[in-house]
Parts: sequence; structure tokens; C-alpha cells
Amino acid sequence: MRSAFVNCGQVCLGTERVYVERPIYEAFLARMKEAVAQLKLGRPEDSQANFGPLVSLAHRDKVKYYYDLAVQEGATVEIGGGIPDMGAELNDGAWIEPTIWTGLADDARVIREEIFGPCCHIRPFDTEEEAISLANDTEYGLAAAIWTGNSSRAVRVAEQVEAGLVWVNSWFLRDLRTAFGGAKQSGIGREGGVHGLEFYTELKNICIKL
Repeated sequence: MRSAFVNCGQVCLGTERVYVERPIYEAFLARMKEAVAQLKLGRPEDSQANFGPLVSLAHRDKVKYYYDLAVQEGATVEIGGGIPDMGAELNDGAWIEPTIWTGLADDARVIREEIFGPCCHIRPFDTEEEAISLANDTEYGLAAAIWTGNSSRAVRVAEQVEAGLVWVNSWFLRDLRTAFGGAKQSGIGREGGVHGLEFYTELKNICIKL
């Protein structure tokens, strides 16, 4: 829930693709929908509000484009999917509904492209190998999160997931002394601790023929 919707989904480490083992898929989906239904959009001064607007109207337009595209691509909108009516005082803000989809094909653009909004697609899987294949079927690889009660499986899967940062039974834990950076199209190099020193140094090669 946090990894998909915190900061209105505007987090580079956010989760837009969620893969759930089939035996718990229906229960997981129901609980996610229930949790999203409890989000209340509003001003920060509103003590009941816990979900704000996007950073700009331009970004809201981009996210809404993907919301519409998801429907065109065959998604089932489990919750959300539109722009809420916030009333006369707030309607000029960049509001958008937190959204969950199911039923999209693995090659759908909404699955393949980064949206950077409060949305996720939830899909069941049957085997460990399938889950790894689905997780790696992307040109990006910044972060992933694995949730399991089996510690051997956690290590085995984490080693095979093509991402620069893999959490196990957690999300968004950072120690700034550790390496941070992505795989594939999610960037080159690492920051954090001694790994980030090269950002602040300039190497010089002095070559002397003897």
C-alpha cells in the first residue's frame, strides 16, 4: 500500500507492478481495494485528509492519460481511475484518484512504461520462476520488494531479480552508507557511502614513458 501510494505515487522507488501468489491473490486484492478506499483527498490543514494532489496540472494530465490508456488496453478498474470532484475551492488543484487495475496483458504500455502516479496493476502468479520472469520483464531495474515467510526463497529470488536495490519484507529502508542505484535503464553508477565518492572526484592519468 505504501509503496504504491505514498507521496501520491510520486516516488522513484514506488511500486506500479504487483505480483501476488495465486492462492492469496483474491484476498490481497480485496484488502488493497479496502485500504485505497480509506484514502481521503484533501488539504494538509484537513486533519482527516491523508492524500494530496500531484505536483502539477501538467503531471496530472500525464497520469490521467495513462488512466485512460489502461482502460483502452483492457484493464479492469478495481478502484479509482478518474479525477475527483473536490468542490469549488479545490477543483483547480492537480487531484487524481488513487487507482488499482487488474487484467492487463504483460505487454500493455501501462505495464511497460513508468507513470509516476498513484496507481498499480495487480496480477497473480503461480510459480517462483514465473514471478522472477515477470519482475525482470522490463527495461528498468531500480528497486523491487519481495514479501515471503521463507528466508531461503527470499535470498534465492532477491539474487535473481535484476534491480539495483531489493528489499525483503520491507520497503523504502535506506542506509545512506550503502550503495544506491539502478540496473538496466534505471541509471549507471552508485551513490551512497564510499560508492558515491567518485561523483565528487576527478581521476587523472599521468602516463610517463621510461
